Amino acid sequence: HKEDYDTFIEHIPPQDVLTTFPVIGNHDLYFDGWRENNKNFGSSTYLFTVSTPQAKDLYICLDSGSGTFGADQMNWLREILQKQRKNYRYCILFTHNNLFRIRHTTSTNPFVEELYVLMEMCVEYQIDMVVTGHDHKKNEVILGNTTHITMDALLDGFKDAGYFKIQIKDGTLDYEFVNL
Repeated sequence: HKEDYDTFIEHIPPQDVLTTFPVIGNHDLYFDGWRENNKNFGSSTYLFTVSTPQAKDLYICLDSGSGTFGADQMNWLREILQKQRKNYRYCILFTHNNLFRIRHTTSTNPFVEELYVLMEMCVEYQIDMVVTGHDHKKNEVILGNTTHITMDALLDGFKDAGYFKIQIKDGTLDYEFVNL
């Protein structure tokens, strides 16, 4: 609902205090949420870089809120990786739908064909990490050279509610789950 977007925007710090990079999910699309998301944040598919004197790292946010990546987005991702990946030390993808299920659920998975293409891209372009959320059950899987992370739910009263912290220290990519 528009009111939910308004509340969210009220509570996130100003961009000059804490830069926020939202990733759209299925619940964000309900009740004309797509329009509100686009009005407030612009494109749901984008990239950003973090540069330090030592290196540059590439972060790519994908839209899987509808349960699929779609051909246009997959082509965009491949083009970005083909043209730019070699210029960065680490490459991390963020998207809503988790790629692997660790438990039975009625939630949607991305299409098998899309997963196959994405897994090929992870290998070919040395994607270091994929961070997802949709399943609401923390999980860590390493497949090839890619670490796949599924986040817990961030809900009041949820015993494992928390956030995920990525840190690159001394050139090494590290992460931790932080419970609230």
